[in-house]
Amino acid sequence: MKELSIDIETFSSADLGKVGVYKYTEAPDFAVLLFAYAWGDEDVQVVDLARGETLPRDVRAALTDKNVTKIAFNANFERTCLAKYLGVKMPANLWDCTRVRALAAGLPGSLKGAGEALDIEKAKMEEGRALIRKFCMPQTPSRANGGKKRILPADAPDDWEVFALYCRRDVEAEREIRKRLGYIIYTSEERELYALDQEINDRGVAIDRALVEAAIAADTQSAEQTLAKARQLTGLDNPASVAQLKAWLKERTGREYPSLTKAVVADILADDDMPDDVKDALRCRQRLGKTSVAKYRKMKDVACADGRARGLFQFYGANRTGRWAGRLVQLQNLARNHVEPLGLLRKLVKAGETELIEAWYAPLPFALAQLVRTALVASPGRVLTVSDFSAIEARVIAWLAGETWRNEVFATHGKIYEASASQMFHVPIESVTKGSDLRQKGKVAELACGYGGGVGALKTMGADKMGLTDDEMQDVIRRWRAKSPRIVKLWEDLETAAKLAIGTGEIVRVRQGIAMRANGKYLRVHIPSGRSLFYAEPRVEPVEKFGRSVESVTYMGVNQATNRWERQDTYGGKLTENIVQTVARDCLGVAMLRMARAGYDIVAHVHDEIIIDGPAGILEDVNRLMAEPISWAQGLILRGDGYETEYYRKD
Repeated sequence: MKELSIDIETFSSADLGKVGVYKYTEAPDFAVLLFAYAWGDEDVQVVDLARGETLPRDVRAALTDKNVTKIAFNANFERTCLAKYLGVKMPANLWDCTRVRALAAGLPGSLKGAGEALDIEKAKMEEGRALIRKFCMPQTPSRANGGKKRILPADAPDDWEVFALYCRRDVEAEREIRKRLGYIIYTSEERELYALDQEINDRGVAIDRALVEAAIAADTQSAEQTLAKARQLTGLDNPASVAQLKAWLKERTGREYPSLTKAVVADILADDDMPDDVKDALRCRQRLGKTSVAKYRKMKDVACADGRARGLFQFYGANRTGRWAGRLVQLQNLARNHVEPLGLLRKLVKAGETELIEAWYAPLPFALAQLVRTALVASPGRVLTVSDFSAIEARVIAWLAGETWRNEVFATHGKIYEASASQMFHVPIESVTKGSDLRQKGKVAELACGYGGGVGALKTMGADKMGLTDDEMQDVIRRWRAKSPRIVKLWEDLETAAKLAIGTGEIVRVRQGIAMRANGKYLRVHIPSGRSLFYAEPRVEPVEKFGRSVESVTYMGVNQATNRWERQDTYGGKLTENIVQTVARDCLGVAMLRMARAGYDIVAHVHDEIIIDGPAGILEDVNRLMAEPISWAQGLILRGDGYETEYYRKD
């Protein structure tokens, strides 16, 4: 099949980073300025559309030719922009995204970052960012730019020539990255899943604009009233200022507060000797600090002319494992629903009944946060069918490790928290009831211990807030590991296999189709689905841990804390987590493809949950498709749980 590499430069008065590419292309002044392309390994050509050049006939025809693969770094941008600019459909299955390949290899997700990680010199043209700001974005009129709102090629011809070179160099860099990543080979299912991902992003999800507008208006009015009250209480121009408020507190109470963190404010409010006006002022500060409408504002920014939010998912966004990442509205971290009835609360917000909301439900910021999910709605005459995998990671790790009693739980009642507590504390499962301390211990152990987590992991899952001491947490860890010996062995086996693969270059097989092999460029972990995990430049070397030197597996990757490409280490528990999450993601991918093949319109997916916009009455079939066995995961027991709703919520 012929290949056409493409990079474009565009103009729009819409802010791309704020609204996303779909709404970006809806701006009336949207235009493609430069079109750089190359057939195969031929020289790169640049078509200057902004200065009247036109696409060659063969290139124009190739854009819709099913026998030509179109290649770009972040192909969603090129595909969406060109479809809009040329007024033609651009099926995603005819495109190949080099960014996705970079993410699959564990590389940074930017062209610059991926190029630097691979030491590709052509990826390091630093002038590009300034030229994009100059030619691709609206300008603020000033004396320096002659009062212009937009800089055209004729206004800066020398810079424009450099910009055309930048566009050309991007194609060269993208093509070189793709060549270096020739070892990333997709299965046919993975190619189909990428096309489905793009279809979901193109389709978008409907936004309840009336709720969004009402929520923003209510929050704005409440904030203004709260700020006015705080000014009246303190006499300060800006009571939201930490510096001003600390000075006022010192003057009012005679005490000096180095900071006004959440914990400090809570302590002051709990002080019975503190004056009422001080407490009221701090309550105002707490309320002003709530960001309950940030996601509503983002939904308003992103929603296209037809009221649908598009481009919310990044394929392979959680690089290496292939899990999706949220974009723009960030559906992956929505607040859970804790109030009922949601339907009445939505009506009160739309009606502007803030006093009733505060009287019947909760403080307005909290109430609005509860409704963020519900701003995603079904299309007219349809419902949202929501189905998710029940305890998917717990099921996968039990299957991979061959932990028999756990697999039996999933094959029968599925109550893994209760069963875990029963195993750990030697009590009948019937005595572990919902809300009991034992069930809570079982739950926190299941969430924290599966990947070798210690006391810190238990605290992250809220064990300390349950009242457990460090000694009690250590006891929970000891008991959990004692009752899950095959999972503990899986951690050890995976770490040993990685070290052997790196040290010998031979294939090292573990279990359930997992195998490892390494060369100087990467450690490859084969996954049962046919996909692979890649760890760049692997080594086995001493690493300082817990005050001593330990032989560890290290590799080059994106540090999640610093976002830098740097050497980091891993261990058996972390390798287990990566593999489990990869398998769980592949299970979700299988389920999504089943839904699409059955004709169901997926509009969103959150973690292990699929959201379909369609007719009522399909839930039973959707749950059935979720639970069907997977050919490459014989013995893995899956279950889909779901509900139908007019608006998205957490059931």
